Amino acid sequence: MKKRICFILAFCLLVITAAGCSNGNDSDNAVNKETDASNLPDEKILLAAAASLKNCMDDELIPMFEEKNSGVKVDATYDSSGKLQAQIEEGADVDVFMSAAIKQMDELDKEGLMVSDSIVPLFENKIVLIVPKGSDKDISSFEDILKAETIAVGDPESVPAGQYAKEAFDNLSMWDDVAKKASLGTNVTEVLNWVAEGSADAGIVYATDAASNDKVSVVAEAPEGSVSKVIYPVGIVKETSKQESAKSFIEFLNSDEALAIFERYGFTPNK
Repeated sequence: MKKRICFILAFCLLVITAAGCSNGNDSDNAVNKETDASNLPDEKILLAAAASLKNCMDDELIPMFEEKNSGVKVDATYDSSGKLQAQIEEGADVDVFMSAAIKQMDELDKEGLMVSDSIVPLFENKIVLIVPKGSDKDISSFEDILKAETIAVGDPESVPAGQYAKEAFDNLSMWDDVAKKASLGTNVTEVLNWVAEGSADAGIVYATDAASNDKVSVVAEAPEGSVSKVIYPVGIVKETSKQESAKSFIEFLNSDEALAIFERYGFTPNK
């Protein structure tokens, strides 16, 4: 009888011990699963970029980055750099800012809204004069632009391409006359479209924009010495909660592979 009782007690102890071990392992597995999941990046960052970057970003660079970083998604919004600057100043939930001019980036940095040591001047663009393809206005230089009845220019108050255009025509002592004929676009894409559609006889855009539209012809670059270098910087917005993903994105944009794509779209390395 004693042997039978001992056997039953031993069996119960074995069952209890096994159950305890099983629960412990399940708990460990759950912890391991949570740890593994937390190690995988799974977030979305917002890029605010100059309108002239839309084609290369949407068509190639963002898909390439996402393929290399499967847990990180990039949403992008495009507009004039001045408008994007204002949105960041107003608290827009932007993680990475990419401007078509140093001016907007510097102003945000001075206001303490950028991570200063994250800012990289990536590449350069050119300012060009365009006309509708097949134009008969005999416009072949910046000095000829007054032959146009309507001139499309980005608004110098907020559009870097417009600021560069005003700078060039100021240096050529022509801005006052150009302004009388100017239609001011809210971003460089709008200016490009006006000329492509023929609603403007001439316009000032970036070389990369002109190259993206077969309905316009480039007739001249801004005269040497008339305009500052057109540098595109990129940086992390200080309020982001996604510093590591934002940093990885900027490192990717500054890689040889990405810069080669920018060059294919008409940008040139910043030297």
